[in-house]
Amino acid sequence: MINRHLSKEIQKRLETRKAIILFGPRQVGKTTLIRELLDNFAGKSLVLNGDESDIRDLLRSPTSTMLKNLTAGNDLVFIDEAQKIEGIGNVIKLFTDNIPDVKVIATGSSSFVLADKTAEVLTGRKYEFLLLPLMFSELVADTNLLEEKRTIEQRLIFGSYPEIITNPGDAKELIKLIASSYLYSDIHALDMINNASLFERILKALALQIGGEVSYSELSRLLGADKNTIEKYLWVLEKAFVIFKLPAFSGNLRTEIRKGKKFYFYDNGIRNAVLGNFNPLSSRTDVGALWENYVVSERIKMHITYNDEVSSYFWRTTQQQEIDYIEDRQGKLYAWKIKWSPGGKHKFPTTFIDNYKVEQANFVDRSNIEKFLL
Repeated sequence: MINRHLSKEIQKRLETRKAIILFGPRQVGKTTLIRELLDNFAGKSLVLNGDESDIRDLLRSPTSTMLKNLTAGNDLVFIDEAQKIEGIGNVIKLFTDNIPDVKVIATGSSSFVLADKTAEVLTGRKYEFLLLPLMFSELVADTNLLEEKRTIEQRLIFGSYPEIITNPGDAKELIKLIASSYLYSDIHALDMINNASLFERILKALALQIGGEVSYSELSRLLGADKNTIEKYLWVLEKAFVIFKLPAFSGNLRTEIRKGKKFYFYDNGIRNAVLGNFNPLSSRTDVGALWENYVVSERIKMHITYNDEVSSYFWRTTQQQEIDYIEDRQGKLYAWKIKWSPGGKHKFPTTFIDNYKVEQANFVDRSNIEKFLL
């Protein structure tokens, strides 16, 4: 078992009367995390799986009396794949309002479906957590810094899903299975995706543009598809925690790109599975893009996990001056240029340094990655 940071945070929240809602993509370890937590739970627990038809029927229109009888003798109920249960928000509300002695944890792979079903009805009654593929710091804690830095190439190619980490010899087949089941089965099954071919072409276009600005209009022309449809499919990918958006930072300079955006994958392995490219770094031309995706996604995962109050951006001017990653921490700016190879002569754009008060400006490469991610 690799310890997850969220385990401690969820344990703390169990001391309250609010429900715990755990989101996250398929195969990131949500069920494993909760079952480990249940093993250490002092009271008795009941596990209900939304994949099972009789459980879905049982919880379709329950009363508080029925739920009391169902959970009698237990202190906690764990509802897995909760998004598959009709009216799950009302079910959890009955627990929190009428059976406060029973703690509730609900998880789901179709994260935005579960979020939609619980958003309004559970206002003020829940704590939400997002579990993503393993973080650099979690892996360092499991082994050590030297070992994790030695496996950076493996992470750039196959990513950091738990099953990939624990079965490195089968990494290629496993990440292909994860990508296939999550991207091409779960997400395709949603009512919002009615053009599977376009969906796959959008994914590949994003995978090829890591580190570059993405324009909805250009994607529309490139793919011969409606701009609004492309925006909707990208929204779905964001809500499913496959990709995330990094907007352009702009202040008062006329030459700044103001409405630009970049998209990154939360996991390098998923990105490479989309392209079907698992070649070693020595024979690739996209090492810079792989490294940038890894560095930025790991930083974003860290901030999400620790619930940091940080806004993240990139910066670019019409003259192609660029900073790869910027953080605004309550009005204070921190900037980084991301490079795969250590050394060399690199400079920050003087236009940015001269026009903004920057607390720190640093370079990130594979020699000092721990300073950025620990």
